[in-house]
Formats: sequence, C-alpha cells, structure tokens
Amino acid sequence: MAAAGIAAASELLHSLKLIACYQQGSCMLIRRISTAKLQCSSQTLVKSAPQQLVGVVGLEIHAQISSNTKLFSGSSVQFLAPPNSLVSFFDASLPGTLPVLNRRCVEAAVMTGLALNCTINKKSVFDRKHYFYADLPAGYQITQQRRPVAVDGVLTYSFLGGKKRNQVMRKNVHIKQIQLEQDSGKSLHDDVNSQTLIDLNRAGVGLMELVMEPDMSCGEEAAAAVRELQLILQALGTCQGNMSEGQLRVDANVSVHRPGEQLGTRTEVKNINSIRYLARAIDFEIQRQTDVVQRGGTVVNETRAYNSKSGETVAMRDKEGLQDYRFMPEPNLPPLMVFEDIASLPAGIEAGQAVILQTIKEGLPELPSIRRDRLVQAYGILPEHSFTLVNEDGLMEYFEAVMKSTKREPRKAIGWVTNELLGLLKQQDMTVSQRCSRRCGGHQVRRRYRSSESRTWGSLVMALSCT
Repeated sequence: MAAAGIAAASELLHSLKLIACYQQGSCMLIRRISTAKLQCSSQTLVKSAPQQLVGVVGLEIHAQISSNTKLFSGSSVQFLAPPNSLVSFFDASLPGTLPVLNRRCVEAAVMTGLALNCTINKKSVFDRKHYFYADLPAGYQITQQRRPVAVDGVLTYSFLGGKKRNQVMRKNVHIKQIQLEQDSGKSLHDDVNSQTLIDLNRAGVGLMELVMEPDMSCGEEAAAAVRELQLILQALGTCQGNMSEGQLRVDANVSVHRPGEQLGTRTEVKNINSIRYLARAIDFEIQRQTDVVQRGGTVVNETRAYNSKSGETVAMRDKEGLQDYRFMPEPNLPPLMVFEDIASLPAGIEAGQAVILQTIKEGLPELPSIRRDRLVQAYGILPEHSFTLVNEDGLMEYFEAVMKSTKREPRKAIGWVTNELLGLLKQQDMTVSQRCSRRCGGHQVRRRYRSSESRTWGSLVMALSCT
C-alpha cells in the first residue's frame, strides 16, 4: 500500500516537472518565433528552432543633377527662387512645346555610372510614365524605363563595426540601373485657408534615379551606402547631395523573411531626406513587420512615410501597380547615343556635340575609397581614421592642412583632429568646412599657427579650429 502511494506520488511529481518544462519551453518558443515541437532541453530547442526573421532592404535614390538649366528646357535651376519664377513654356506643358535634351545632364549620368562600375548603354531611350498629380502639368514624366543610360553597377561602402565599433567593415550593393528623368513640381499645402498652391520651379529639373538591389539588411548598412554614394556624387560634381534642400531623396523598400525562404511582402518608405532618419525609418519598419508576422498577420504592400517626431512610419496609400503607369515610348525624343571615343563619331557630328566615354573617363576625379587608401599610405594612420576623415565633411582637407602647417607626428595629429576638434564641432552641430568658411581662410590658419609656437598641441588645434 505504502509502495503504491510512493509510486503514485513519484508519478505526479514527474508530471508536474514535465508541465513546468513544457511551459518554459513554450515561452521560449514564443520569444523565438518558433513553430518547432516543444522540447524540454533548451539546447535542443535552439537547435530545432527555425531561423529568425531578417530584414531585406533595397533603395531607390533620386539625385538632382548639378546643372545650370533643367533637363529638357532652358529654365534656370535655383533653390529658394520666388515661386513659379523659373518656369518655361515646356515646364508648364503648354501645347506645341518640345523637349531639348541637356547634354550636361547626360554627361553627369554617364560619369556617375562609370564611377559606380556600371555598363554604359551606347543607346538608351526615353519613355513616358503616366500619373496624375497637380504638380505634374503634362500628366506624365519623361524617364527611362526600358533601356536606361547605365546598368549593372556595384557600390562598395564601409561602416564601423565590431564589438568596439572601430573596425572598418566593407560590403557591396549592386546597382540595377541609373536612369535620367524629370523632377515634378512642388505642392504647398495651406491648412489655414484649406487650399493647395503649386510651385513649378522644380518641374523639369534633371534627376538621376539610382536603383539599388535588395542587398542590405538594416538601417545602418543602408545609411552607410547612401553616405558613400553622397561622397562619390560630390567628388564627381554630378550632384551636390544636400539632402536638406531635396537634392538627394531616398525611397527605401523594406521586407522581412527567413533566410532560405522567399522574400516577404515589401513596403516602400518614401522621400527620406536625412541619412540619420533613413537608418531609423528602416529599423523601425523591419521591427514593425517582424511584429506583424509574429502575431500571424500579413504585411500589406503599401507606401509609407517616416514621422521624424514619433520615430515611426505611417501608411500613406496602397502601392500602385506597374501597369497603372501605362509606360510608352517618348515620341518627341530620339534614342540617346553615347560614343566610345572621337574616332567612333559619325560624319558630320563634332566632338563638342556628342557624349564621349573616353573623355569622361579621363576626367574622373579621385574617389572616396581611393582617398582613404592614400591617407593610410601617406600618413601611416589606421583605416578607421581614414574612414572618419573622408566621411566627415571637410575634415580630410583640414587634416592635410594641419599636416602641412606643422611637423607633428601624423598619429598624434589625427588623435587631436578626430577627438578634440571633431568633438567641439559636433557640440555646435557644425562641420569643419562650415566653421572655417565662416571664420577664417587657410592663410589665417597658417598665420595662427606661426604665432602659436609656444602653445601646447591641444591649444594649437583649438586655434586651428578657427574658434
């Protein structure tokens, strides 16, 4: 009798342990988004759990071409000009007006394609993309859908990673295409008087749309890729890249999936005009979609906007299908031809009238990646220091000016420049180029140094900082 009671108690205790173990395993399964069979051993649970959801990010970047006039008209390009003061008859889409292609814009797109290791199409064509907005007078945009000017490129970008975030991590993102297209006008919403005003100054301004493949997985990688592209465009002179003025606008396509499975439904976060906001918007959207999938919901294919105040993305509208744009060939523009060299020009066409690849290749400047390698070799500094010098606006030029004006050890100079000087400027929310352009020129920097022989190195750097 006693033996039977002991056996029953032992069985009951064993059952309770199993229940506790299963409950613990269930909690772990929920946290891990797992559908695996419940296991008692946490080690076995980790092995049998499916892979976690990961983010997939692709980018569409609109870069305003640095040109004095618009893509298809002679109207000037100027930021903050009086409303509707830079509008030609063609920009306003008056009947009988025809487009005239701006050669400078074509050369800028070709130069950008070469810098990004793209294949330049010797023959590209223009198309009409139809959609109806109040700030698009013609009811369509002239773009390059079927055969763009450049395809199949690669952008190599870097960011600081590792446990201490002091290791330079390099990754590649593939460039699907670079296409020329018109910008639209601007809608100004007057909530007080319940009306919308239209400014067509921006209508017809030349844009390069760069389409990046979904090779990135988080906001940090996307932000690093856009910053590298911004530096390249600025070095080339093809785009000033001032995001606060809308010269570089980013649309992020974001989805989540488990590695090895098909990509999930994507959403598009439109018109992000800050690299910092880009990283935050993507990371928020990845987390939002992950939460939706964890709850058993379905991610909606839609366009969203990023609210910088709340740090969240909000729904704008359902995604328009490709067929809604009703693409058709642009009948008023012939194919765009790019020639390999002067010898390949047809008879009757002068070199000044054509876009020649050889000439553009010879004019390519030093790119950011080459600058970083040169700094490491010339001054013996660490790669992460060269990364900081090149990525901070004006810091590389300032560092080289310091090295020319002093006899200090480069590694000591880089420490003061990247720590003391950069820290001071960041407290004032300024860049080196902004500070020096406001306060002093390069000759004044050298003169201050000569009068500061007895100062400590720290005081010398502060004097050089133009404060």
